[in-house]
Amino acid sequence: MHPPPIDPIAIQLGPLTVRWYGVIMVSAILLGTWLAGREARRLGLSADFVYDLALWVVPSAIVGARLYEVFILSWGYYREHPAEIPAIWLGGLAIHGAVFGGALAGYLYLRRHRADFWLWADIAAPSVILGQAIGRWGNFFNQEAYGTPAPDWVVRLLPPVIREQMWIGGTYVHPTFLYESLWNLAVFAFLLWLRRRNPRRGVVFLAYVAGYNLGRFVIEGIRTDSSFLPGGLRIAQVVALGLLVLGLIGIPWRRRVAGARYADVPGAPPA
Repeated sequence: MHPPPIDPIAIQLGPLTVRWYGVIMVSAILLGTWLAGREARRLGLSADFVYDLALWVVPSAIVGARLYEVFILSWGYYREHPAEIPAIWLGGLAIHGAVFGGALAGYLYLRRHRADFWLWADIAAPSVILGQAIGRWGNFFNQEAYGTPAPDWVVRLLPPVIREQMWIGGTYVHPTFLYESLWNLAVFAFLLWLRRRNPRRGVVFLAYVAGYNLGRFVIEGIRTDSSFLPGGLRIAQVVALGLLVLGLIGIPWRRRVAGARYADVPGAPPA
């Protein structure tokens, strides 16, 4: 016997329903914003600027994530179920869309305030990947974004609380949400280490772009909910590969052309 699927609802108060997916996403956003504000303060910059920036970036990231999911990844479904398009609490926020939407909003906001995009992108990058690591657990509670059937040795390694929830369709499946969460935590640790080495501005952000998309490209290959291009190519893998190449090309470019280093801020403590 296997336990029933975990309840995706955290709180039910009459007509008010709070789902674990939403709780986890909000927690990820708050923790990431706090971490970026803390780093800005360490560099002698304004944490309030981070919070103001987040007021533009976060909603834009959510909108970008939903638009990408609806119109690029799952239009065939939402065309038949248009009433579900705004139902983000049910899941369906695409990370690549969030990155595109958030990066565009951040660039426009920083340009308007004549702030250095690369500096603030470097400050934000560890917060973003940490938020992604936490946010993947929303997929666990929604029982989505899982993988193909897992071999016995993988199943035995899983903690019981995860293993039992991966019994789907009469077999144990790969907990791809867990793989990506752990990978993102590893990238987070690497970015913190890299930032302490005081690289040229933009290198930390581009290392995030390359690091995340390397893991996404590999893990996407065993997911069962991928959307495909003609010819059988997975959309997420194509996008991840393109961003991986962009990040790998961008790192030596920033090392060559960037005059300032990450911590070259007036009054900043040594990196």
